[in-house]
Amino acid sequence: MALAPSGGPVVAEVEMNAGADLGATTVRATVVQASTVFYDTPATLDKAEKLIAEAAGYGSQLVLFPEVFVGGYPHGSTFGLTIGSRSAKGKEDFRKYHAAAIDVPGPEVSRLAALAGKYKVFLVMGVVERAGYTLYNTVLSFDSLGKYLGKHRKLMPTALERVFWGFGDGSTIPVYDTPLGKIGSVICWENRMPLLRTAMYAKGVEIYCAPTADVLPSWQASMTHIALEGGCFVLTANQFCRRKDYPPPPEYTFGGLDEEPSPDTAVCVGGSSIISPSGTVLAGPNYEGEALLTADLDLGEIVRAKFDFDVVGHYARPEVLSLNVKTEPRHAVSFTG
Repeated sequence: MALAPSGGPVVAEVEMNAGADLGATTVRATVVQASTVFYDTPATLDKAEKLIAEAAGYGSQLVLFPEVFVGGYPHGSTFGLTIGSRSAKGKEDFRKYHAAAIDVPGPEVSRLAALAGKYKVFLVMGVVERAGYTLYNTVLSFDSLGKYLGKHRKLMPTALERVFWGFGDGSTIPVYDTPLGKIGSVICWENRMPLLRTAMYAKGVEIYCAPTADVLPSWQASMTHIALEGGCFVLTANQFCRRKDYPPPPEYTFGGLDEEPSPDTAVCVGGSSIISPSGTVLAGPNYEGEALLTADLDLGEIVRAKFDFDVVGHYARPEVLSLNVKTEPRHAVSFTG
């Protein structure tokens, strides 16, 4: 779905499952597929407000944004890294990336909370969190009254992400009990970690948010599996961005390619979708452009799915298999009086 002409909606909207049983407890949810304004956090927040407003105009009660929408996913960047050395330009790239990140709490968090309250939506937003000089891949959650609820930090950054993002711990894997249902978030390839998924199921997650940067066909298979395994609705949001959404060379260069991409080359093609507890795709996957994808979630489907398979209930065998989750914060330095 391409950008609409100037003056129209920010993006086209895709709505499926409009025939859901509205007599049951139903939640209208939207996943946002759009690009960061890279290195420009104020502009990214302005764009986020337009997208939230449009989703709210469709009656959405829950809005999910992609992984690190605020701060950006550094597609193609190597940060000047080779084994044993780091380049001066790579260090400068990290300085600029660090400057575009946000403090939690901080003014950007306050603005996001205000937007959730203004548009009366439960907001799930991927951000690059700055904690001193370390960055984290983080998801922030806000309720429809404009209250900041908390955060989830990605436990295990993937591949080269481990160079520029720190590791989360068990203190930030929340599931929020809300009027819309129990909502939690797991980021990108964390979703391949079966023990983390099991922890989320044990916390009762009903609306499972999976912001991502993965565009592989296998991602959709993972999302369908999680919906079936957890007996939950799965919402996954990815960016759709082109080379021109990043600064031009030589300020920003794409590594690992034979030649510099053209401005209109898609460097992330989306694939956002919404999947029901029965494995039915309610919206998406969309690979065409920036879009809002909306579906009505009949929460009665969760109960019907759990009748067949409750992974941490009647289908569990705790006398054979069990999981211990350490939820205390992990600190490099502790002070005692």
